[in-house]
Amino acid sequence: MLSKNQEKLITSLSKKKFRDKTGLFLAESPKLVSDLIESNLKPYLIIADKSWQLPDNYKFETELVIVNENELKKISLLKTPQNVIAIFYQPQNKPITFSDSLIIGLDGIQDPGNFGTILRIADWFGINEVVCNIDTVDLYNPKVVQASMGSIARVNVQYVNLEEFCTNYLKTGNTIYGTFMKGENIYSTKLQKKGLIIFGNEGNGIRPEIEKKISRKISIPSFSTNKFTSESLNVSVAAAIICSEFKRGG
Repeated sequence: MLSKNQEKLITSLSKKKFRDKTGLFLAESPKLVSDLIESNLKPYLIIADKSWQLPDNYKFETELVIVNENELKKISLLKTPQNVIAIFYQPQNKPITFSDSLIIGLDGIQDPGNFGTILRIADWFGINEVVCNIDTVDLYNPKVVQASMGSIARVNVQYVNLEEFCTNYLKTGNTIYGTFMKGENIYSTKLQKKGLIIFGNEGNGIRPEIEKKISRKISIPSFSTNKFTSESLNVSVAAAIICSEFKRGG
């Protein structure tokens, strides 16, 4: 049975200030918890029903509390509770390097689902570094963690002053790409194997001070024949298409 203090801790981790204070974050569902463990993230506490089993390669010393379905429902943040909830220590991510590979830059992404999906996309396409402007949604927001499907353990993420980061990045001679409604057609543009790709805020796009740092503006053209069509693509959908084109072209 969970103690009152454990219940209080789980509830508190829905808020950023307590995640920052404790250095912990919450993950739910068997696959997500197993993926994080297999990626060598250390659990602080695991709460599960008797149907859940530790991964075969489990090597940490962690308290495991067995509870019933009603107890899980009481503490779960999901609409449909799963059979395991785990609290993990936040890993110490490394400073972003100006490497000879692709880096994703996020300028104020606010939707947790979009952010988590972009991390999953980065992981899929082998893009190991993501740099975020400081007003981007928190990496350890439970909805970000859920949408990333474990990719938060495999992608190095840092929060920075993105304008300053771009200024320093340009000194390397590498290209900064920015995603815009009007820009070079991504399908007919010669793309480099390395560079920084900036994706803007869902409603406002890339802010003007960062736009000034961009070397090349790129866009995904619409092929719709309808007079009235979608105004734009969801940012995570756009990220998947653009990352695919960079890898295809490279």
